[in-house]
This record gives sequence, structure tokens and C-alpha cells, in this order.
Amino acid sequence: MEFFQNIASAWGIIGTGITITLQVTFVAIIGGLLGGTLLALFAASKSRFLQAFTRIYVTLFRSIPLVMLLLWFYLIVPQALKAVFNISPSVDIRLVSAMVAFVLLESAFFAEIVRSGIIGLSRGQFNASASLGMTYMQSMRHIILPQAFRAVLPIIMTQCIVIFQDTSLVYVISLGDFFRNAVSIGERDGNLMQMLVFAGLVYWAICSSLSGLVRKLQQGSTR
Repeated sequence: MEFFQNIASAWGIIGTGITITLQVTFVAIIGGLLGGTLLALFAASKSRFLQAFTRIYVTLFRSIPLVMLLLWFYLIVPQALKAVFNISPSVDIRLVSAMVAFVLLESAFFAEIVRSGIIGLSRGQFNASASLGMTYMQSMRHIILPQAFRAVLPIIMTQCIVIFQDTSLVYVISLGDFFRNAVSIGERDGNLMQMLVFAGLVYWAICSSLSGLVRKLQQGSTR
């Protein structure tokens, strides 16, 4: 009973951590999808330069451990932002650094997911759009990408779950996300093990709910 009272009394700190976790997750998903879609278009284009750039980008970022990437950007991004912009002291540079690192990393993963959806379509879709007189971008926007996203939607949702889980790694730059705040409360109140179990249950509940949604999407796509 005392454990739940401690959680209730520290709910403000826990809520702040959850907010930061969701912020990083949301920005990583939206930014990663936009960047990944752009890279997938580069890979599907006829430009050898864009194809080579995409290969190098995807290979580079998919080969770097996320923890290392977070530390690098925590050291690089603040100096870059201060040199270019007049950043307010109220802005949490750690949060910005984490968002930048996640967006760049997830762009590489989403690029491969979207590209697989594009190359999985029949050649007739491309020929049909060409016969209608559409440009490359018009065919991608109106015909190819909608079908590609529909085909890989379950994979995209699975990657979103992975992103949510990976946000716990921002502890390496001392960012007060849900996991780090839960650990801090446990260390403060002397119930670290209970708080770790509580945090694990929260992650399990959210990820299980999202996994159920993925299964429904997969079942719907096979009908």
C-alpha cells in the first residue's frame, strides 16, 4: 500500500517523464517517416547520386548503436544550435539532441520499410501511371506511395513500438524520461526494485496494446 502511495505522491515527476517519452516518440515517428519516405523516393529515382546517397546514409545510421548516436549528438547538437541560432536557456538541449538523433536514425529504418513497399508493387502500377502522363512525383504521390504505405503499415506500426521502447536509452544523456524518473524515485525512496517492476508493467501494457493493433492490421491486410 505504501508503494502505491509513493507513486501517487510522485505522480507529477512520473507524468513529466511520460510526457518527455511521448514527445521523443512522436517526433521520432513523424520525422523518421518523413525523412524515410524522402530517402525511399531517392532510392527509387533514376539518379545514381541520390541512390548512392541513400545507400550510404542508411548503411551508416543502421550500423551505429543508438546509445553511441545519442551521446554523439548530445555533444555536437548543442554547439551547432548555439552557433546558428540564439537558443533560449529555457530550451532543454538534451531533449533537442535526443529528438535529432532519433529522427536521423529512424529515417534510415523507415526508408528501408517504405522502399520495400515500393519495390513490392507490380510493375504495372508504374506503367499505368506513365501511360496517364503522370510525372515521377505525381505517380508516387497519387498511386505508388498510398499502396506502398498500405502494404507496409503493420511493419511501420511495429517499428513505432520499437521506437517507444528505445526512448528509455535517453538516460545516457541524463534526460528525465519516464524510465529515468522512475529509477530516480526508486533510488530516492528505497524501493528501486518495485519501481523497476512498475516501469516494466507500464511499458508492457502500452506495447502489448500496440502489438494487438498490429495483429489486427495484419489480419485486415490478409483478407
